[in-house]
Amino acid sequence: MAGHSKWANIKRQKAVVDAKRGKTFTQLSRAIIVAARSGIPDPSGNFQLRTAIDKAKAAGIPNENIERAIAKGAGTFGSDHHSLEAIRYEGYGIGGVAILIEALTDNRNRTAADLRAALSKNGGNLGETGCVSWMFAQKGVCVVSGIVDEELLLEASLEGGADYYEMSADEIAEVFTEIENLETLQQTLKEKSFSVTDVELRWIPSNYVEIIDPEQARSLLKLIDTLEALDDVQNVTSNLEMAEELMGRWGDGEVG
Repeated sequence: MAGHSKWANIKRQKAVVDAKRGKTFTQLSRAIIVAARSGIPDPSGNFQLRTAIDKAKAAGIPNENIERAIAKGAGTFGSDHHSLEAIRYEGYGIGGVAILIEALTDNRNRTAADLRAALSKNGGNLGETGCVSWMFAQKGVCVVSGIVDEELLLEASLEGGADYYEMSADEIAEVFTEIENLETLQQTLKEKSFSVTDVELRWIPSNYVEIIDPEQARSLLKLIDTLEALDDVQNVTSNLEMAEELMGRWGDGEVG
């Protein structure tokens, strides 16, 4: 295993925007509903649900809202959101950048129409199922903050069954593993006194498309931001790669 820095990873770039805007209550509540429905409605025995609840609490969602979402997922709180389903959409942005969009929706036609409009207005297009997903592999990710000794992180990651990790300049590491091993990795890192600030499933591209033109970068970043602002959209992943300078402009609000 080798630790390495890939600063241009689009997921790390957009963390700046995510930190400012945060996920909406609707998005996080829907994630709880689906997690509660897909397994038992008890977070102690449902890792997906426990993770969704942790994210909701971190965003400041009141406990009563969280409990209501769990009840809806369990079918004990009326029929609201009962028809929610998880769908993955695929498409392209300017320059051939591949885009995966994960959504939770109760109306496929509405969601597809909203996505198609957002893509077309920003130089992209919605594609057929499978058109870009073959370029991505899904991994489990633990985000760890306050790394002061990378050797200790390496040892803990190996013990937890991680595949590899990536370090950033601000003492934050992203530790990657197979999906089925994510809970074990998280537990191991915590037992080794590491601060795990986020746990998620993430699509990792097998190749990247580098964008160096500022106008193309502006359009692509605006597209991603527009997609993520849609209520039905949970996650947007791309194989976009760009220079730190362009990423900095976005984080400072100069791209829009």
